[in-house]
Amino acid sequence: MTGRAKGRFITLEGGEGVGKSVQAKRLQERLAALGLNVIRTREPGGSPGAEALREAILSGFAADFGPAGQALMFAAARVDHLDKTILPALKSGAWVVSDRFADSTRAYQGAAGNLPPDFIAGLERLTVGSTRPDLTLILDLAPEVGLERAAKRRQGRGGADRFESEGLAFHQTLRRAFLDIAATEPRRCAVVDASGSESEVAAAIWSAVEARLDPAAALKANRA
Repeated sequence: MTGRAKGRFITLEGGEGVGKSVQAKRLQERLAALGLNVIRTREPGGSPGAEALREAILSGFAADFGPAGQALMFAAARVDHLDKTILPALKSGAWVVSDRFADSTRAYQGAAGNLPPDFIAGLERLTVGSTRPDLTLILDLAPEVGLERAAKRRQGRGGADRFESEGLAFHQTLRRAFLDIAATEPRRCAVVDASGSESEVAAAIWSAVEARLDPAAALKANRA
């Protein structure tokens, strides 16, 4: 092989409190332990411009713009995230692990916000283009459990954010939306039961990553 192979793009998705941030960090560490160059990032955020928009979105300020306005704000943040962080990393051969990506817009503003599918699909074509995740890990958990976990996590760190404060029906819709995405795109998505311990979930994630992407073989190819 001549040159460096293109990196791999892994996203973690799911509702509130499913443990995406913790598992993204654990996955980054395990991939890095193999010798891979790994960038861990998040949405909204992941680049200076996107992080600025994150504050507005999660503070509740964006709620006044409705689902369509929120979707446009997420799209603007995603463009900056892709241009400044994701695409340069993939081009360099790094693996990118992102806590949320475009599927969250499909679920939150699309399914839960009742935006038309063609609006969401068109916005995704404009912002994401051909940059699709190689693997999307959908962490699945009963919304009641996820919200309880989220409440425990933020103890002493302020109140619920814009989305955590929504009612149970909203979060049930999110869960169905993510499972529907997985069912529609099984080659890209793997559903992971997030109800177990942190270590059990990490093991299930690693099993899916090994089966779908074979990181050890990818590292060997990069070194050839």
